[in-house]
Amino acid sequence: MSLGPKLQLRQGQTLVMTPQLQQAIKLLQLSSVDLTAYIESELERNPLLERDESVEAAQPDPGPSADAASPEPNGGGEVDSDGDAGETGISVAGEAAFTAGDDLDASGEDLYPEAGDREAAVPSSGLDAASFATAARTSGSFNGEDLDAAATLTRAPTFKEHLAEQLMMMPAERDERLIGLHLIDLVDEAGYLTEDVDTVAERLGAHADAVATVLQRMQGFEPTGVFARTLRECLALQLAEHGELDACMTAFLDNLALVARHDISGLARACGASREEIAAMAARLRRLNPKPGLQFSGEPVQPVVPDVFVRAAPDGSWLVELNSDNLPRVLVDQSYYATVARGARGSDERSYLSECLASANWLVKSLDQRARTVLKVAREIVRQQDAFLVRGVRHLRPLNLKTVADAIEMHESTVSRVTANKYMATPRGIFELKYFFTSAIPTSDGGAAVSAEAVRHHIREMIGNETPSEVLSDDRLVELLHGAGIEIARRTVAKYREGMNIPSSVQRRRMKRAYA
Repeated sequence: MSLGPKLQLRQGQTLVMTPQLQQAIKLLQLSSVDLTAYIESELERNPLLERDESVEAAQPDPGPSADAASPEPNGGGEVDSDGDAGETGISVAGEAAFTAGDDLDASGEDLYPEAGDREAAVPSSGLDAASFATAARTSGSFNGEDLDAAATLTRAPTFKEHLAEQLMMMPAERDERLIGLHLIDLVDEAGYLTEDVDTVAERLGAHADAVATVLQRMQGFEPTGVFARTLRECLALQLAEHGELDACMTAFLDNLALVARHDISGLARACGASREEIAAMAARLRRLNPKPGLQFSGEPVQPVVPDVFVRAAPDGSWLVELNSDNLPRVLVDQSYYATVARGARGSDERSYLSECLASANWLVKSLDQRARTVLKVAREIVRQQDAFLVRGVRHLRPLNLKTVADAIEMHESTVSRVTANKYMATPRGIFELKYFFTSAIPTSDGGAAVSAEAVRHHIREMIGNETPSEVLSDDRLVELLHGAGIEIARRTVAKYREGMNIPSSVQRRRMKRAYA
């Protein structure tokens, strides 16, 4: 047998991640906020893309192919929670089945209807160029009427700006204002002073008494409790404002360690008070704010905008539709492309235009594919979790990605990307799509498994209904769950309880007896 180089012809298949495929995968897992930001950047980058604002976004139009993974018996598409024909079914608004064999090279006109006349709104108030620009900046409208710059000032002052405004209104000398501004810089987001008086005085070259005097005056700023150096001082400032800082309460604050341990007997001895008085002081303490600065911190809370709406139909089925307000609508400006292409002078310009056209077409197609895929996954989730929508969280069924992927004939990774950072609005509230995927816990009678989320809800309910005289331990919770037919181990119950931030039975018993 001789060894030597030789030529062989072999045939094989490989998966190539083209830039277009990478873009489609990226769009699929983006949230609605991130998708909007991405579309905005593409509109700025690609001159052939334009925003379609002529009509409201519509649901994806159903394709000609049938959904083999979700047969609809009796011609009505009504399938109950067990997959059989029943009274409760699903009617998908704008359902569309998207398969891997669909042509991804269709032009933008095939996906969205051509927009009508897009005439820009031209101001008719007779403004000149300068006043026109002023109107745009101040009111956001170009009608030239009721221009009010103050109406656009919506940003609330930050925490430190709020403190600085109070400092400017405080009667003080120049040196005292400089000390005050430095103390404001040393306040953390919770409202606590991060350095002691001596350190501040040494850094500023001032007397410690002068710094202490300014600090004492600034501790009267709003919100009450700011510029405190310890939790005890923060609570004492708030109690003093309400006239509740007597000798007994002062002793109570001096023993916060006993409060944390719920040692009522120790607190009663330290304060010279009865257990009832200790419970009353603890109730007063719970009304205080241990971090007064947090009410000014952070960015404005962004509300969750659902990507899918689920509504009950009059016939008992479920209507599943995409949130049209969240669907970005962009079009490829073919007329502009034709105009610019005629004036292209060299190969580089023609190549750039061709690249922009291909990128724009693919983006429009990827957005439509994303909408169809999200709708398809949401439809299957609703079909699987019909009992939850009808009866509540106790009837949430165990569900994994593979079950949904097999039903809609897609890969698990695709379903995982679809369910990431997307929300569904149901009659029972707004839930992340991943909420409906939970592990299964077996039952003692050999029947259908129970969802782990349903078990957590059951545990939360049992602990919420316990009394101070009968606090449920983890072992007792296991017995009650076994009595309900749920086979679960004690360590699993402890894990679920800790995951819900519920204290142990010992801590709960001490808290309930102390403040009953």
